[in-house]
Amino acid sequence: MTSTPVQTVLTLEPNDPHLLAQLCGQFDEHLQLIEQRLGVRIGVRGNALALEGSQSAVDTATGVIEGLYRECENGAELNPETIHIRLQETGLEQPREGEPNVAALSLIRTKNATIKPRGKNQQLYVKAIKANDINFGVGPAGTGKTYLAVACAVEALLNHQVERILLVRPAVEAGEKLGFLPGDLAQKIDPYLRPLYDALYEMMGFEVVSKLIERNVIEIAPLAYMRGRTLNNSYILLDEAQNTTREQMKMFLTRIGFGSTAIVTGDATQIDLPRGTPSGLTHVLNVLKEIDGISMTFFQSKDVVRHPLVQRIVEAYESYNGDAASFDKTKS
Repeated sequence: MTSTPVQTVLTLEPNDPHLLAQLCGQFDEHLQLIEQRLGVRIGVRGNALALEGSQSAVDTATGVIEGLYRECENGAELNPETIHIRLQETGLEQPREGEPNVAALSLIRTKNATIKPRGKNQQLYVKAIKANDINFGVGPAGTGKTYLAVACAVEALLNHQVERILLVRPAVEAGEKLGFLPGDLAQKIDPYLRPLYDALYEMMGFEVVSKLIERNVIEIAPLAYMRGRTLNNSYILLDEAQNTTREQMKMFLTRIGFGSTAIVTGDATQIDLPRGTPSGLTHVLNVLKEIDGISMTFFQSKDVVRHPLVQRIVEAYESYNGDAASFDKTKS
């Protein structure tokens, strides 16, 4: 049974043509994005916007539009990415009974940025990281798994909760044979670790990060170089963990020392290991699922905070893979 559409008129004050143009976007692209995502119709006449749709959709659209207009008033330059993120923050998914209330979570504060987890799963992920010594963030690209993990590590370092940060990745080519890579060790592994560098530079600045790397306060290393070490008072992030073997995953998790927090992130749908080599990530999620003190956060396509098309692409691949699996079973 569908709910009866409601209509309402939202009058934006002050009546400023420049602010209204900022809000609507070029050829009303911002309003069209809100219409598509929330299933409402928006008509504009001057500073009066007529909204039509379900009660919940109209109420949500009203709140988003009013908030965006305030941002314009405060000098913000809106773009489709901003609209996309504000729509994800609306709480369209109501928490199910028994789920914790995450609305009051604190922000992640780093040197150059204040980072707000967006959406329920990101908020639960950050809360879990702060409460557990070993954490897994698993899901598709664009859900903020690695970025939020780096942010939590940087915040802990700046607050003197840990003495160092270690950022680790398996050096596995993404389905391509790159051949010989020139340079010393740092230059050889640099392409694999670039996303981690980019996040650090954004949060702390290039000069600060460079100095901390020189002093080994921040260490960025390939997974193979973790063997034999015990890491105390550290934040340790293993990224792209779907490309670890079972042996490598066990080796990494047993490096954790006192006062340390480990975060393991990966996407089980993008495994680049040689054919026939099982992923250490998919294996460990089953092995450790019943152990207290270990958190596992599973992101979905709806948590993607990149271009809206990325979410649809992820959903299309998930649907296609499911259909392909069913087809294979019918042939066997």
